[in-house]
Amino acid sequence: MMLDEKILVWQFNRGSTNALCKIYQRYKNELFGLALSLLHDRSSAEDAVHDVFVRFAQTAGRFRLRCSLKGYLCVCTANRARDILRSKARSGVPLDEQAASPDETVHPEKRLIQTEESRRLQEALEKLPYEQREVILFHLHQELSFREIACIQNVSVNTIQSRYRYGIEKMRTFLTEGIDHELSRKH
Repeated sequence: MMLDEKILVWQFNRGSTNALCKIYQRYKNELFGLALSLLHDRSSAEDAVHDVFVRFAQTAGRFRLRCSLKGYLCVCTANRARDILRSKARSGVPLDEQAASPDETVHPEKRLIQTEESRRLQEALEKLPYEQREVILFHLHQELSFREIACIQNVSVNTIQSRYRYGIEKMRTFLTEGIDHELSRKH
């Protein structure tokens, strides 16, 4: 854990609203990106991040950190996203898929290719079991080490590495099958 995080947590536990604001400013965008990757809905992702920070703020004075603060907040966000998905599944309300706004500086043809690649990657990621998807997103999107993820999820590093490896292998298979299927349709 970084010394800066330890100091922020110490200040936060002593009632510093400034420390809470710094924590929020530091991690809000990354947590939103993670929630959006898991939920595919901007509004639900915003709600998830908001809920995480409200709950985190309520722990002031008694919060104990075992691993990195970023990792802890990522797991809280992933858990909240999972709760939202369960709630939506029970109520039968579909999440609205909202594509990220296109980058206007990229040539339209290149943007189309990037959009198609992103769509295919997202589809492959969605086919994975949640545990594998979560590890891949934590590692690649949030840049957490396997050791940090293992500490946060309270499982062995070997388990995390296995979930990551199996998830990547499955994604590769899904993507290869998709390319083979598209090529066979064109011929």
